[in-house]
Amino acid sequence: MFNYKQMIQAEAKRLGFAHCGFSKADFLEDEAPRFEKWLQEKKHGEMHFMEENFDKRLDPRLLVNGAKTVISLMLNYYTDKEQEVSAPKISKYAYGKDYHRVIGKKLKNLLAFIQNEIGEVHGRAFVDIAPIMDKSWAAKSGLGWIGKNSNLINKKSGSFYFLAELIIDLEVEPDSPTTDHCGSCTKCIDACPTQAIIQPYVVDGSRCISYFTIELKDAIPKSMKGQFDDWMFGCDVCQDVCPWNRFSVLHQEQGFSPKKGMLEMNREDWDSLTEETFKQVFSGSSPLKRAKFSGLKRNIDFLK
Repeated sequence: MFNYKQMIQAEAKRLGFAHCGFSKADFLEDEAPRFEKWLQEKKHGEMHFMEENFDKRLDPRLLVNGAKTVISLMLNYYTDKEQEVSAPKISKYAYGKDYHRVIGKKLKNLLAFIQNEIGEVHGRAFVDIAPIMDKSWAAKSGLGWIGKNSNLINKKSGSFYFLAELIIDLEVEPDSPTTDHCGSCTKCIDACPTQAIIQPYVVDGSRCISYFTIELKDAIPKSMKGQFDDWMFGCDVCQDVCPWNRFSVLHQEQGFSPKKGMLEMNREDWDSLTEETFKQVFSGSSPLKRAKFSGLKRNIDFLK
């Protein structure tokens, strides 16, 4: 098992993943009551998909027959590139190509490598599109701890990472979880523009700017007017203020390079955005397509 682990980690690194850890595929016993309470209190807002496949979210063996190991992976997306100063703000993760496509290809290659090198190994790749609690598995795999802002934080390089998993039917020696290093810090709680972090380690998703600007399909409640700190797609505030992100390093993933011309757009450009320009600037794969032109215009107009 030890040789398998080293071999898989080496290939994951070659593919561009910053961190790779392993957990035994089992029921997430500690997470179950917390997640159930969060749903019962409607902290997921209109994200009704969160209510579906409750058992599968907590037990990877229901997602992959004979599952023995969850491989958790982290891909860095941190950048120091910034938008034109007057522009309404976009989360860093959305500057480049859709991460589902970028990471999906890497996972497919990693699974093929495992099968070629080890033999008949069955498994599935997951990139934020199936019922799996990626932060919980990454924490169990020793890649970091879940911070007070509910993001996974790595002690060496912060939290600007995409998380992904391979669930396989090969037994690999599991890693040990790390300890929590948030301490008495409350910077994320204090800085959240909408007070969505209602207590340490609990985020009311229905108050998060990312929820309103990406997930919510209806009109944004008027009661939130003036609270978005000029964010039009996603929000990075709780990560930007986190002291552990002083250790963030620039990503090396070409696919996450900013869309040509996007960072140069000023507020006037965004206010006068047409559907034709939207299609030109965000041609191909882009996270902003998730909001669609109508959703992005709704967000921009809400900030006026």
